[in-house]
Amino acid sequence: MAAGSFVCDPMGGGTAQAATSPLQDIFEQVGSKALPEATIYTAREIVTLDPANPMAEAVAVVGNRILAVGSLEDLKRAADGQPYKVDTTFSDKVIVPGFIAQHDHPMLAALTMTSEIIAIEDWVLPKGTSKAAKNRDEYLARLAKANAGLTNPNDVLVSWGYHQYFHGELKKADIDAISATRPILVWHRSGHEFFLNSTAEKKYGVTREWFDKLPESAKKQSDFANSHFWEQGAFALMPLIASAIASPERVRSGLEFVKTYYHANGVTLGCEPGGLASKTMQDAQNAVLSNASSPFRFYFIVDGKSITGVHPDSKVAEESEKLLTWGQGMTAYLPKQVKLFADGAIFSQAMQVNDGYADGHKGEWMMDPDFFARTFRVYWELDYQLHVHVNGDGGLDMVLDQLDLNMRRNPRPNHRTVIIHFAVSTPEQVARIKRLGAIVSGNPYYPIALADNYRSNGLEPRRADAMVRMGDVERAGISYSFHSDMPMAPGQPLFLMWSGVNRVTNDGNVRGPEQRVSRLGALKAVTIEAAYSLQMEKDVGSIAPGKLANFTVLADNPVTIDPMKIKDIAVWGTVQEGRVLPVR
Repeated sequence: MAAGSFVCDPMGGGTAQAATSPLQDIFEQVGSKALPEATIYTAREIVTLDPANPMAEAVAVVGNRILAVGSLEDLKRAADGQPYKVDTTFSDKVIVPGFIAQHDHPMLAALTMTSEIIAIEDWVLPKGTSKAAKNRDEYLARLAKANAGLTNPNDVLVSWGYHQYFHGELKKADIDAISATRPILVWHRSGHEFFLNSTAEKKYGVTREWFDKLPESAKKQSDFANSHFWEQGAFALMPLIASAIASPERVRSGLEFVKTYYHANGVTLGCEPGGLASKTMQDAQNAVLSNASSPFRFYFIVDGKSITGVHPDSKVAEESEKLLTWGQGMTAYLPKQVKLFADGAIFSQAMQVNDGYADGHKGEWMMDPDFFARTFRVYWELDYQLHVHVNGDGGLDMVLDQLDLNMRRNPRPNHRTVIIHFAVSTPEQVARIKRLGAIVSGNPYYPIALADNYRSNGLEPRRADAMVRMGDVERAGISYSFHSDMPMAPGQPLFLMWSGVNRVTNDGNVRGPEQRVSRLGALKAVTIEAAYSLQMEKDVGSIAPGKLANFTVLADNPVTIDPMKIKDIAVWGTVQEGRVLPVR
C-alpha cells in the first residue's frame, strides 16, 4: 500500500492493482508484527487532486501519513497481513484534501472580530450576526448605540468596519459628538486606517510633539487635525494604541475564536505572510495556536520591511533567520520566504492605479519604491521566495519591473514569486506574470464586496467589474491560489471557492463573468495550489501516498455540485495529520 501500489482508472472503471505490492515486499522482510495498524477510511467520494489517481473510495492512513488510496477491496487485498481496521465514519461524506488558509492574519482577525463590528456587509459569527450599515446615518447611529451600550465609563470603544464609500466621510468631530468622555477608535474596513476622537488622542498620547517626530512618509499618510492615520501613518500609530486594540483579554479570546472558526470551516493548515514583527505578539499567538490540540498548523513568513527598515543589507539574512526560533509546537516560521508590500489597500482605495481615480484622489505606497527595490534585491540575492502584497496595476507594474530586473541580473529557476491580492490588473500584466514565472494568490471576495460600489466610486465599471481577473490567470495556465486575508474576507475556503466560481456580488449582481474560474480550479486554489505557493506541495494539498493525512470532510462534492451551492456545503470536520476532528 505504498506509493504506486494502486492506479485509479480516471474513467471511473475501478482500480488496477500493481503486479507486485511494495507493502507485500516489506511484510515479507520484517514480518507482520512489526507493522503498525492502518486505518482505512471509506467515503462516498474522495477527490484526491492527484493526477495519477483523481477519484477514490478509500484511503489508508498510518500515523499522520497516507499509506495508500484506491478502492476498499484493493486496499484490503494489498494489506496482505498488515493489521488494519475499516472506519466508515465518512461513508456518506465527501473527502477532499485539507483546506489551506494560504494568507490570513490570525491576530488581526482576533482583534477585529472581537471589536464592535459595523461593516459594509453582514458578518455571521458564533456570537451572532453583525448586520451591515448601509449608509452614513446608519453607521453613526450604530456607533452611538455601541457607545451607549457600554456601562463602564472607562471602557474604550473599538469599532471595525467603517468604509468611506459606503458610510460617508468621517471626521474627528463626528466621533467627538458621540462621546466627549469615552475614548473611541474606529478601525477602517481595510485594517490599514484608524480614526480617533479627542479623548482617545489624549489617553494614548497622540500629540503634536509625537507627530512632528514621525518620518515624512508617515506624516504624508496622516491627517493629524482629524486624527486620521493610514498606511505608514497607521503603522506609526499602532504602538500608541496597542493597549486598546490588543489587550491581553481581547487577544486571548479573539485567538480562541480564530481557532474554532477556522476549524469549523475545514481549515487544516494556515499561513500568515508578513504579520506584525513582534515577539510579544508572536508569543501571544503561540499561547493559543501552538498547543498540540490545535486543529491546524499555522505558519508565518518574515515581514521584510521590518528587517531591512532597521538593518543593513549585510545583516538581513541573520536577522531574518532569528525569527525561525519564534514558533513552537503547531506554529512555525517558514524558512527562506519573505513578505513585501507594494501599494496600499483595496478597501481604502489606496492602491496605485495607472489610469487614476475618478474622484482625483491618489494611491499610496506601503513601501516607498526605492525602499521596495532595495528590499526586493537583498532577499532575491539571498534566494528567498518573495510574497508581494500588491493591489493596483500601477503597483503591479513596479513589482513586475523589479522581478524582471532581478531575473536579468541574477536568473533564478522556480522562484515562485507570489503576486498577492491582485485587485486591479490588465490582460497584458497577466501575460507578463506568466513570462516572468510568477504565480498569483488572489482574493476572490474583492468583486463580491466592492465591485458594485466601486463602479461609481473611485473606479468605473471596466476596472471594478474585472477586479481579481482570475479567469485570465486560469486560462493562461498560471498557478493560482485563493486567500481570504481574514478579516478582509470571511476565512471560509468554500466561500472563497463560491466567490471565484460565481462572482455574484453582495447585492446579487454578476460582475466580470469572464473572470470566473472552474470549480476544479477553485478547489485546487484552496488546497494543492495553495500548498505550492508555500513550497509545501510535497507534504500537503492532495491525497496521495506519503503525504500528511490532512482531509476536509464535506457533505457534498464542491466540484460537481451546483456552483451557487458551494458556499452552503456543510463541513463535517477534518482529519489533521491523522487526527479525526469533527466540528462541534
